[in-house]
Amino acid sequence: MNLDLARTTLKKVFGYDQFRPLQAEIIQAVYDKRDVLVLMPTGGGKSLCFQVPALTLEGTALVVSPLIALMKDQVQGLRANGVLAAYYNSSLDTKEAHKLEDELLAGNIKILYVSPEKLVSQSFLPLLKRLNISLIAVDEAHCISAWGHDFRPEYTQLRFLRRQFGDVPLLAFTATADKLTRKDILSQLELRDPALFIASFDRPNISLHVRPGQKRIEQILEFAKKHHGQSGIIYCLSRKSCEMLAEKLNAKGVRAAYYHAELPPNLRSKVQDDFINDRIPVICATIAFGMGIDKSNVRYVLHYNLPRNLEGYYQEVGRAGRDGLPSEALLFFSYADVQAYRQMIEEGESSDEQKELKLAKLNRMYQFAEAPVCRRRTVLNYFGETYEQNCGNCDVCLSPPRQFDGTVAAQKALSAVLRTGEKASMSILVEVLRGSQRRDVLERGFNKIKTFGAGREYSYDDWLFLISQMLHHGLIEIAYDDHNNLKVTDMGKAVLLEGKQVSLALPSDKEKEKPAAAGKSKSTVHQTPVQSLREGLFDKLRELRRELAQQHGVPPYLIFSDATLEQMVERRPISDADMLEVSGVSERKLQLYGDAFINAIRNFVLEKTNEGQKVTGSTYLLSWDLFKKGHTPEEIAGMRNVSTATVVSHLATMYERGENVDIQKWVSPEETDIIQGSLSLFSEPYVMKEIYDHFGEKFGYEKIRWSIAAFKRRQRLV
Repeated sequence: MNLDLARTTLKKVFGYDQFRPLQAEIIQAVYDKRDVLVLMPTGGGKSLCFQVPALTLEGTALVVSPLIALMKDQVQGLRANGVLAAYYNSSLDTKEAHKLEDELLAGNIKILYVSPEKLVSQSFLPLLKRLNISLIAVDEAHCISAWGHDFRPEYTQLRFLRRQFGDVPLLAFTATADKLTRKDILSQLELRDPALFIASFDRPNISLHVRPGQKRIEQILEFAKKHHGQSGIIYCLSRKSCEMLAEKLNAKGVRAAYYHAELPPNLRSKVQDDFINDRIPVICATIAFGMGIDKSNVRYVLHYNLPRNLEGYYQEVGRAGRDGLPSEALLFFSYADVQAYRQMIEEGESSDEQKELKLAKLNRMYQFAEAPVCRRRTVLNYFGETYEQNCGNCDVCLSPPRQFDGTVAAQKALSAVLRTGEKASMSILVEVLRGSQRRDVLERGFNKIKTFGAGREYSYDDWLFLISQMLHHGLIEIAYDDHNNLKVTDMGKAVLLEGKQVSLALPSDKEKEKPAAAGKSKSTVHQTPVQSLREGLFDKLRELRRELAQQHGVPPYLIFSDATLEQMVERRPISDADMLEVSGVSERKLQLYGDAFINAIRNFVLEKTNEGQKVTGSTYLLSWDLFKKGHTPEEIAGMRNVSTATVVSHLATMYERGENVDIQKWVSPEETDIIQGSLSLFSEPYVMKEIYDHFGEKFGYEKIRWSIAAFKRRQRLV
């Protein structure tokens, strides 16, 4: 199967004109019946990689998903686009389960979401074997690995899928997995000769900022007020801090709710539902919140406390700006957070190996928060994606520290790593560079290598500071499965062996970020009339979206995303054909909501034009509005102080875009056929004078204009 049907489905069902990077290649691999492992960041479009082939292949696609809320959200979104989708989990009662089974056996379900617990149950396998399974997708696949940050033991039982359904493509998807976790996913799921796709983890629309934890409440209040009315998530370490923060925000006029695992299920569900439906803009939550929703218009994510690891941090940050519009992430940190986590880990019930891994990743998270290195560069290098430039959209880039040529220092450290056989942790490496006589250094013979004592010019803390930067620059990496020993990367070898230069921040001058670096408040920025007009229309469309969502009983972002509304504001579509050219407008959504949004845009444009504002494209609407009210083109020309020919051209444009006009008032069907028959002799855009001359002035300009409009209308409606 080729991709033509996939592209048609993408446009017809989901409203997108083209695939994002790697989506087409992944879908083709599915068509080729390959097993697949996909690493793609949150908001990168993972779901379409299995939803599109599911709709174009015979049978039912099986999607393994870890959270009930996530299943419900995805199924609701698919149904909004007219897709026959369902979920099967513990929330269904016996009657609902039997009804769903009948629908499945009748072939009426194209995509079935199922929890891992239900999937591995003895009662479910007989049903699966009776179905025609088109593909199996394991979402959040990092949950299968004990090396991952969100290990789920029941996921480890999923290896039976490959054995039971040998000819069915098995797809694994994850947004956050380091090299070790990726390797474990392949092994645990027993993928056969899998195609590996690693999308860029870069989310350039999200501005990353880190601040020390002093005066967090005051800073959060200022931040929330700057983003008044916009959706945001604030992650907290504990239940108590969630409730405290929500209370203080409400007391200061910021509508907020709290969410944590100890809330009664019905209350948790209500809070999440209020947030999804834009009734509550701000949620203060533990990390349990957010995985189960695809809400696309979250404009900011704040971390009240330091996250446990970079995987969790980046996954949570990724819940902002899923629609691709500018969004912000702000992290507060203090060493007290590290101490609290360390105590929780050490007192936990994990194995010693798991504790060691968690502590190492916690330390890496703290190093990220303290590092004077581009935040995006640090995160991307952590996930194995080479990113050598600075992003220009984080606190470090916006307020850069003093730099020095750190090539020599880096070469000393890299040489020492290799000369220890890559069997030294960061602390041991520092001891080697400083020529320490510690017993573990001497016992391992590290005092005999050439670089022993080569870095005495820096203190112990300074070397930790420098080596942490080398880690964030991607020159070295930590082997978590080898006692956290350091390894030199290809980029590091280029510095050591090829003399590639590296700049590092000065150890003695660690600059603190100034809170103001995160950007100015909207209230201090002067708006142009065009900006004011755009915001006014966006607010109007957002309010319409909220009203329609209430009427249809779906979350607002499932009507249209913020990105789709922004494109409507930019293009101001005033016909069905125009609306279908907006990204995110599918045929189903045009049918359900198109008229309402087109009318809102038209009314807004007319209102602003009548107020004396200049609005691009309004002249057609003004003439059309007067024509609908019963005025003749000649009368409209007098009222608007333009020529009658101009008014007729306006009306022809509206007819071309899908409006109903009796064009026989201006041109007969026979004349239309003759004029349209000559259009193949000319190239677009058609020049009416050339056609006028071609017919020896037989047909007037109005007849030619209406004939061209009828021709283009027919083309657009095909």
